Amino acid sequence: MLTIIAAIVPIFLLIVTGFVLRRVLIKEESHWVGTEQLVYYVLFPALLFRTLSRAKLAEVPLLGVGGALLIAVLLMAALCLMLRPVLMRRLGVSGPSFTSIFQCSCRWQTYVALAVAGNLYGEVGLTLASVAMVAMIPILNIMAVWVLAHYASPTRLSWSRILLTIAQNPFIWACALGLAANLTGLTLPKWIDEFIDALGRSSLALGLLVVGAGLQLRGVLRPDPPAILSCILKLVVMPVMAVSLGLAFGLSGANLAIVACCASVPTASSAYVLARQMGGDAPLVAEILTMQTALAIVTMPAAIALVT
Repeated sequence: MLTIIAAIVPIFLLIVTGFVLRRVLIKEESHWVGTEQLVYYVLFPALLFRTLSRAKLAEVPLLGVGGALLIAVLLMAALCLMLRPVLMRRLGVSGPSFTSIFQCSCRWQTYVALAVAGNLYGEVGLTLASVAMVAMIPILNIMAVWVLAHYASPTRLSWSRILLTIAQNPFIWACALGLAANLTGLTLPKWIDEFIDALGRSSLALGLLVVGAGLQLRGVLRPDPPAILSCILKLVVMPVMAVSLGLAFGLSGANLAIVACCASVPTASSAYVLARQMGGDAPLVAEILTMQTALAIVTMPAAIALVT
């Protein structure tokens, strides 16, 4: 347990540092938007590409880890859709607010997951977490865009527009190219490999600072019932689902711990951007994201410790 906490505390200290910097030193939002775009389009894809291109894929249970997390995401999405009539009737949850609950219960913060996985299990942890991204990111993006288009957006998006949005995700391209390079045995010249490595190594710290900069304390001290529900679904129910599926697939040790890690991270900060762009309840996303990030300091070590 102490080892797990020691691996997670530096990650959350970076998030707190980003939160403080945004309010004390670097107050202009444009600076953080530019940094986020740099991480999203350049630095983080470089890390994913290099990790997957060099990974020893035959030595890790790709189908077990990816399958457990993917099925858990699908089950959570189905549960949220089943709860929607009850939420509308009992809590008066509107369409835009429901999309925020949906996103924050299903999506996951990749920066935190990769940082924790790498701190705990090194290259193997990064590889397994990256494989989880390959399995989950496309379906998560499709579901998030569809739910927002169906319940929040004033105009319905066509499937071609939704698929175009997915195809433009740089994480998907980085994972696909990394896997292709791995499977074909492509070896990059040393100077190119070192260049990509330098870009990738800077991605996690900057990404975590950006996550912290985006947190908002408004509404956290007196959270709404939808925010509380989303925290329970994401930080408690999702890890239980994923770990149960991992056990059913025969996973154990570090492999099962990576499943617990990826399933128990807070929601993705990009959920806020997507909600703002497509008519969702962006302030509710910000409230839930802040709550989940604060609570995950406790729930993540607990989830990982229970399976190790």
